[in-house]
This record gives sequence, C-alpha cells and structure tokens, in this order.
Amino acid sequence: MLLIYTHKITPRFSYTMKQVFTRILGIDIIFTTKVEDFIKHTGPKITYSKQPLQNEFFVRSNELLFVHGINDLQITVEDWEGTPCFFRTKEPSVIPYDIFSASFYLLARYEEYLPYLKDTHGRFPPLESIASTNNFLQLPVVDIWAYRFLDKLKERFPAIVSKKRKFQHTSIIDVTSSHCFAHRGPVRSIAGLLYDMGTLKWKRVVQRTSVWLKIKKDPYNNYEDLIEIQKKYQIKSIFFFQFANYSTYDKNVSPENNNFKYLIKSVADYSVVALAASYSSFRDVKLLKEEKKRLSNVVNRPINYSRMRYNRVDIPHTYRNLVEAEFTDDYTMGYTHEMGFRAGTCTPFYFYDIAIEEKQPIKIHPFAVHDYALRNSNSEDEALEKIRMYYDQVKKVNGHFITIFSNELLGGDQEINWLDLYNKVIQKYHV
Repeated sequence: MLLIYTHKITPRFSYTMKQVFTRILGIDIIFTTKVEDFIKHTGPKITYSKQPLQNEFFVRSNELLFVHGINDLQITVEDWEGTPCFFRTKEPSVIPYDIFSASFYLLARYEEYLPYLKDTHGRFPPLESIASTNNFLQLPVVDIWAYRFLDKLKERFPAIVSKKRKFQHTSIIDVTSSHCFAHRGPVRSIAGLLYDMGTLKWKRVVQRTSVWLKIKKDPYNNYEDLIEIQKKYQIKSIFFFQFANYSTYDKNVSPENNNFKYLIKSVADYSVVALAASYSSFRDVKLLKEEKKRLSNVVNRPINYSRMRYNRVDIPHTYRNLVEAEFTDDYTMGYTHEMGFRAGTCTPFYFYDIAIEEKQPIKIHPFAVHDYALRNSNSEDEALEKIRMYYDQVKKVNGHFITIFSNELLGGDQEINWLDLYNKVIQKYHV
C-alpha cells in the first residue's frame, strides 16, 4: 500500500492518482493530508505538494490538480530522456516533471474545453492538439510516464507491490452501412441504380443487379468472414451497429427491416453488439435513448457500449449525453483520419467533467488505429507497418490495443484488399 501525502485532496487529485497508480501501475494507494500519519507510515510513501516534509520521495506539484475551472495555460513541451513531457518541476523533486498534472491535462481533454475552430462535423481537429503540434501523438505518453515513475519508485522502495497488467487487443467493427445494395427498399434501390447509370458507374450497376438477382452476395456482407477470423485467433471483438432512421448522414438499412434484425441477432451470438449512435442523435438525448432501446430489443440484452458517428466528440456535452442515456463505456476517443493517442494513453479511463469538477460513470476506451487513417497507404505492407508502430508502443506498456475497421472498407473495391489486411492484423497483433 502506497501512502501519498498532499496538502489538499481534490477530485482532480484523486481521479489522476487512481488512474496512474491503480489502473496503469496496479499499485494500491491511500491519501493523507496529515503530517503525523505520513511520518508514522512504515511502508512506501511519497509526497506530492509544493514542499517536501523531510527527505522523502518528493514530487513537486503544479497547481493544476488543486484549482477549479479552465485557464489558458502556457505549456512548454520538453524532452525527458527521449520522451516529451511538460510541467517542469524544480529540485528537490525526484522527477523533473509533474507527470500527474500533465496526465490530467491529457486525460480530461483540457485543451478541448478551450476555444478552437471545429471541422465540418463539429469535431476537434487533431492538428490543433498539443500532441500533434509537439510530435507525440504517436506515443501513449501517460503510460510511458507512469512506468518511468515506477522505475524511480522501485529504486527507493524495492519491495513495493505492482500488479503487472496484461496486453489486450480489442477489434472494433463499425457497421454504419450494413449492406451496399441489399435490403435498402425499392425507392432507395431504384434511386441508387438510376444515379449509378446517370454517372456512368457501370461496374456498380453490374454489382447492384448481381446482388439483387442473388448471383453474388452484397460486398459489405462480410460478417461470416470476420467472425471466423475472430474465432480462429480468439480475439475480443465488438460490432457497433447503427440502428437509426434515414437522414443526410445516416444511410444504413432501415431498423424495421427483418433481414437486418436477423443479421444483428446472428452476430450477437458470437460477439458483443453495441450502438453506433447516429449523426442525428449527436445532440438529441431522446433520440439516442430511443436508438439504444430499439437495438436492445433486437438482441434481448442491455446495450452498454457506444460509438459516435464520424467519431464526433464535443467535450463535455457528448459524454454527459451518454451518461444520461445510461451507457457505461464509449469507444469514440480517437481520430478518424489521423493515427494516434488522442488522450495520450492506451489505458481505459473514466471521463472527468472539468466544468462540474466530477468524475463521470462512463469509461472511455481510447483507440489509436482507424482504418480510414490508413487509406493514404500505398500498399498493404505500408499499412501494416503503420499499424505495427502503434502496436509496439501499446505492447511496451502492456496497454489496450484497440483497432477500428468498418465493414464498408473491408468490403469495398479498393487497391488494398482490406479484408486480407484485417486478417493479417488480427493474426499478427492478437497477442
């Protein structure tokens, strides 16, 4: 049991210490603000404050974990033995940076509360992030800092107990268009055919009619292949189905279609089924709850996991809506067209709402690899190499490697055989 002395126990402080020590390092911790309790403690102990008490293991604290609200902080990112870090400390601090304040800044998405220019879908642009501008988006720095701190801690307290965690890989399949041509209803099907003909897309005309005549299966209907791959390598998978009415950005098969419902039920026999929330439900909690309930009725079990359409996250409103809709876990924390660790970590963490200074009961599962971020790859080998870089980083810290692939891309007609690429990713990186 590690005792942490500080001058003030705040929600930010508790949240950060539990994430770093308990969830990343597997160390049991207790806090105190009483000097006499700290002195009496005979086990491992550290001080996190402005000044040390004696000659103990001391980390000089930044003010960030002890204040309220949002300020436009001036942050200077420096090199800490090969790893970017910020919030420099002064002697006699054992480490030269306040990694706890820096971790909170990234995990709570502090920069996303500040003014920024949103993209066309209302998203935070990755190029505006502190990680991108300082070239550490490709690193799970929160986990790296934590393990570097553990090394220092073991030098002082060799007997300290740290439960080693196991590397995990979860395969996410996004199903926002379950079929390309099938089950779309007569009006949408004829309209699609006329559009293809009018734009001289004869290959799609042939594909479309072949599916209608049942000569070929729908190109997006790759579910049996995906499940077989996942069963073969015993990989944990989650299929996120969009189950929403038609709109400008939501063009999946109708939730009233019985074939679609049967597909979802059949997938649910082998994998976890979750909700890919519609574009329309982004700011509509009532609609979000309705989609959740309808999907739950199809699989006859609770729907606890969510992903937002186009990875749209508006801090803090998106997570407040998900909490109100009673989701327990979300898998939207990442970027669609940019690889990297948006929150600086490969460890699941709870959402901290800075506006009300409170940890919320929804766990965020950050991802670094999204198939749409790989579309600029010139070959399958190049795409695999990009994925390997992120796998290696997660593996080093025994983190949670989450990959996002969409059934549309896996079934699409591209230069890269995406289904073959997916198979190789699962084969290479499932352990």
